[in-house]
Amino acid sequence: MKLEGTFTALITPFAKNGEVDYGGLEKNIENQLKSGISGLVVLGTTAETPTLSTEERDNIVKIAVRKAKGKVPIVVGTGSNSTGSTIKNTIKAGENGADAALVVAPYYNKPTQKGLYDHFKTIADNVNIPIILYNVQSRTGVNIEPETILKLATHPKIIGIKDASGDFKKSATVITAVKRENIDFTVVSGDDVSALSLMGIGAKGIVSVVSNLAPKTVAKLTDLALEGKFEEAQALYSEIFPLLTVSFIETNPIPIKEAMNIVGLPAGGVRLPLSSLKVENREKLHQVVESLREYLN
Repeated sequence: MKLEGTFTALITPFAKNGEVDYGGLEKNIENQLKSGISGLVVLGTTAETPTLSTEERDNIVKIAVRKAKGKVPIVVGTGSNSTGSTIKNTIKAGENGADAALVVAPYYNKPTQKGLYDHFKTIADNVNIPIILYNVQSRTGVNIEPETILKLATHPKIIGIKDASGDFKKSATVITAVKRENIDFTVVSGDDVSALSLMGIGAKGIVSVVSNLAPKTVAKLTDLALEGKFEEAQALYSEIFPLLTVSFIETNPIPIKEAMNIVGLPAGGVRLPLSSLKVENREKLHQVVESLREYLN
């Protein structure tokens, strides 16, 4: 599987009664496929996965596979704070047709670096699809340090990392070491705002939240960067920067779902414990979305 370009971290649309809007999910996937994105990520952070039932998760994966299998790679979030459960989730995702699994660092447990290494290695040793590490300390309470990442990068089943660490120096340490030692391992950004900076030093793309709303624009941005056209990429980045920042004015995916509702894309509300956007932030979001309509698709 080629981990490169724009992979959209799909939201989970909800109907007015709070149930998953499966028809809306299909429409969103169709919109993504015609917009030039490189891959789809389901059941990630942006999907509000902790609030989904086992049946809902299975249905979402099956819909993604049915709509997109063979067109773009399908990555399924399978990580948890239990190594055994993550192995079971990943095996099931593979059986349901996933091309790879996105495995977040265990949250709440706060394992040591040795614990993190053993966790990911044990998973990779016991599953049937490639693994993409997911480093997001702001959500998990623990950072996968560069030394641990580089040890894991040599495992044949571990193909890359979604880097949402927020630490440019540590990200650069991994990217430069991978290139220097010619390790077959890919770094992609897990943050829309910093993606272009990471691509400037060798990251290969992004797992994007904003591409739920503007897939063509985000795909164009990453394509320009991959082609080495950084002056053009920077110009586009400057144009959409207000959208990139306002999309995280509150906890993801609250703002991006509100923005999708504004333009008529299936999104609906969020499930508790998340709550609706504050009134003052809704006004800011609406202003940005209306001013950048030409970039939304």
